[in-house]
Amino acid sequence: MTGGQGTDQLARALAPYLFVDSAPRLVLLAVSGGPDSTALMYAAASGAPERSLAVATVDHALRPDSTREAENVGQLARRLGLRHAILTWDTRPRGGIQAGARAARYRLLASHAAEIGASLVLTAHTADDQAETVLMRLMAGSGPAGLAGMARERVLGAGIRLARPFLDIPKAELVDYCRANALSFVHDPSNADDRFTRARLRTLMPSLAAEGLTRERLMRLADRLARDEAALSRGARDLLEAARRPAVPSAFALDGAALLAASEAITLRALDRAIESVQPDPRRATPRRLERLERLVFDGLLPALSQGTRLRRTLRGTLVEVAPAGLVTIALAPPRRSARNDDTDSRAAAPSDLLGKAGGGAYIGEACPE
Repeated sequence: MTGGQGTDQLARALAPYLFVDSAPRLVLLAVSGGPDSTALMYAAASGAPERSLAVATVDHALRPDSTREAENVGQLARRLGLRHAILTWDTRPRGGIQAGARAARYRLLASHAAEIGASLVLTAHTADDQAETVLMRLMAGSGPAGLAGMARERVLGAGIRLARPFLDIPKAELVDYCRANALSFVHDPSNADDRFTRARLRTLMPSLAAEGLTRERLMRLADRLARDEAALSRGARDLLEAARRPAVPSAFALDGAALLAASEAITLRALDRAIESVQPDPRRATPRRLERLERLVFDGLLPALSQGTRLRRTLRGTLVEVAPAGLVTIALAPPRRSARNDDTDSRAAAPSDLLGKAGGGAYIGEACPE
């Protein structure tokens, strides 16, 4: 890819996000210093109006060179006439360092965007990132919401959206763009560290492509499932609206007959939304596990509604009850005496060990975004 060709392609991808009705707006660029985000910063600076861009680098402080790399991003940003901020992650989770770093990254970006008045945050996720995400979620047992991959746009915070303009562009083209424009960039060693699932899968991608599971086919799968999931989600919202009945504050009541009459895929999503709605802080809720939700709906709720029997189960810190008359109520569960994680059925088998994480198959959707 030549520099000129690359400039045109990146400019087209960025244009919808840099202008609203031909008027500029403040956009925050998330730039780590790698080739993808370096290309994002340079291409945006080349096409955006003056003073409409800001840059932020999240320093996770996980490697000795991370602070120096963040400072280097700042130097390039200033040469381009852009203001730059380093956002430091100063807390550490007990486990799941990559998941913790990702959550912290988005939290810091949202906070900084709100502070400077930016309504949009752009990241430089590529087609390769999308393909790897779909493959990881496929191996983790995700449903359609997870296999839809990373959303092209999503809510990041109050009045702030996140967008990924380069999601259709292969990483190699962004590397070529940097080289064609003499832009230096860093190589994150964790990208080749086989302790991490994504790095291990990255080494397998050429072999999978040779068997027909190409990046393009994984992206096509994501697009198809995103369309289907959007339709199913609309159906779930409509079902909740039609089935909702009066309930005490902080609780949800649903007409069981309406849930029973709907398709199973719609009922599954409707109950998931109802459970999320009673969470005081969904960000702190127990992770959404598709297999646990399926056990609750298919092995518990629907049979109880069909047979007119009582049901009382817990899931993700909520209590789901079915009365013999068919009314379904969802409310926060009382505190448990045991420290054991809640489940829909204590007799059910524990989630399988996937990818060496012993975490089970995640239901990855709106509550667990990339």
